Amino acid sequence: MIVLALLCKSTFSQKRSLPREQSAKPKLVVGLVVDQMRWDYLYRFRQLYTTGGFNRMMKEGFSCENTLISHLPTYTAVGHTGVYTGSVPAFHGVVANYWYDKSLRKTVYCSEDSTVSGVGSNTNAGKMSPVNMWTNSITDELRLSNQFQSKVIGISLKDRGAIFPAGHSANAAYWYDENVGKWISSTYYMKELPQWVNEFNARDRVSALMAQDWNTLKPITDYKLSDDDVVPYESNVPGEQGNGFPHRLSAITKEKNSAIRYTPHGNTYTLEFAKAAIQKESLGKGTATDFLAVSLSSPDYTGHEFGPNSIEIQDMYLRLDLEFAAFFSYLDSSLGKGNYLFFLTADHGAAHVSGFLEKHKMPAGIYSESRLGKEINDLVEEKFGFKKAVAKFDNSQVYLQLAEMKKEGKNIDSIIESIKTFLMAKSFITDVQDLDEIAEATIAEPVKSRIINSYNPKRSGDLQVFFKAGYMDRDSKGTTHGMWNPYDAHIPLVWMGWGIKPGKTHRETYMTDIAATLAALLNIQMPNGCVGKVITEIIP
Repeated sequence: MIVLALLCKSTFSQKRSLPREQSAKPKLVVGLVVDQMRWDYLYRFRQLYTTGGFNRMMKEGFSCENTLISHLPTYTAVGHTGVYTGSVPAFHGVVANYWYDKSLRKTVYCSEDSTVSGVGSNTNAGKMSPVNMWTNSITDELRLSNQFQSKVIGISLKDRGAIFPAGHSANAAYWYDENVGKWISSTYYMKELPQWVNEFNARDRVSALMAQDWNTLKPITDYKLSDDDVVPYESNVPGEQGNGFPHRLSAITKEKNSAIRYTPHGNTYTLEFAKAAIQKESLGKGTATDFLAVSLSSPDYTGHEFGPNSIEIQDMYLRLDLEFAAFFSYLDSSLGKGNYLFFLTADHGAAHVSGFLEKHKMPAGIYSESRLGKEINDLVEEKFGFKKAVAKFDNSQVYLQLAEMKKEGKNIDSIIESIKTFLMAKSFITDVQDLDEIAEATIAEPVKSRIINSYNPKRSGDLQVFFKAGYMDRDSKGTTHGMWNPYDAHIPLVWMGWGIKPGKTHRETYMTDIAATLAALLNIQMPNGCVGKVITEIIP
């Protein structure tokens, strides 16, 4: 009797602990990846954010303050795949945005698929699918858990930002084709676009948005957290001559469809489409939990051209804050506050522009992987009589023509040692290691583990090259990402909504933990390649 009473009391207490408007399970999960969002953007601009966007997340949600990426390189395709599979390149196979396929002897794009065609356009932009991802995703597991009753849709300006999060069994993935200025998909998902997508495309929102110039949201003198507006180490929006405010987007004609990616209008365009998907596909209105995976690509495009300390990036995030506030209000009104589960994260961060760091007497520099590859080829040809020893120098890895060297009877060990000696003579290179022997190599943690997590014999290179912090494969303008360093690998992770209590943790969590935690929250199986662990602090 006592035990029964305690059980009844416990059950009653659990029911009472749920907000009155909260459902027994989330009606909709919204996963939102901000491409190239550094963790510190949550705090750097916090005093300038409104109450309804980022600050609402931080107040009502749970923030994992020390979330790290456990793979290399820290690129878009790998990051989106890692978030949704909970896995690493050694298992899921997406080792970079591009990699060299030794069996095909050519460079492969992460989501390319020659067996499918575009839907909504006839360009090569539609020949995409998740075929190169070897494991499934949390979105796949959600569909498997209820015999495919859950609807899953992925949306991003970038194909890879929509396709890998949506998974193999998604109802749809939509991405932007700048050749036609419209949202498209592929025959992997459907034979034709739904009517609502055609109607959205027919509105030609790109032209309407790009007719609006990009001015700063606040007086430009208020942007005291940013560098000067016009500096020689920042680039520009495609189609523009200058690189300062105001950005005369309305004057861009030929490059209009591509230029929208580099402006806050790209976020507006994506979130408008996301709202349309929620409404027209009745997401969150069925008996099963649905999933909307959204990736905002414009911060990445802008970040590459202008860098983390630009007024453009500060203004991008101030405007994104307003977009989030409106998006949350839409979710509250359409689904009911507490009935949706939302999480925010990023696929990677970004380095400070090398020119900016050098101006402030901090170590930094640039190099060219393609130039290094050419120099190695010249060296090997001169010394060993073998042409094009390097098939590809990419992702901080050297892909060698080992099979061809063997056929010609070359001394492979001598060639590799010569290459290592050449590379180690570069002041910005700290180490070079054989990838197939990486487990035995003397490499400091956590870098060693991240390389092992990412080593895939079928898709990785032969040599791993290590560069000094602050150095990047880039020209003299703008920035990039890809390294293990915190500026690239420390990402935001904030949970909000259904089942989430306010709070934060500073213990180390990882990108791979996101899928594992979603599985625990939804009471479903983890993805089949998941290596992440549940973030127990947020489990009710």
